[in-house]
Amino acid sequence: MNKEQLIEEVAKSSGFSKKNAEKAVTHVLDSIFEALKQGEEVQLVGFGRFNVRSREARMGRSRRTGEEVELPAGKVPVFTAGVTLKKALN
Repeated sequence: MNKEQLIEEVAKSSGFSKKNAEKAVTHVLDSIFEALKQGEEVQLVGFGRFNVRSREARMGRSRRTGEEVELPAGKVPVFTAGVTLKKALN
């Protein structure tokens, strides 16, 4: 499912117009994005938890040339599925 399909599903199931559903979905995603940028954790009970982890610098290998290159330290987003989501999938 892509963002457009999600918007259509929200509009259909909530009775919102497609324009209002798009605003709602966009606002939710932007709010999650901004919270993660500020280093906050976003927890949606039953669905899962979004947070940011630091990754240390490490050595990697170039796919094109095969030579070793240093990959810089950085931050990566992480999603951990909630219990309800895990149970729904099994």
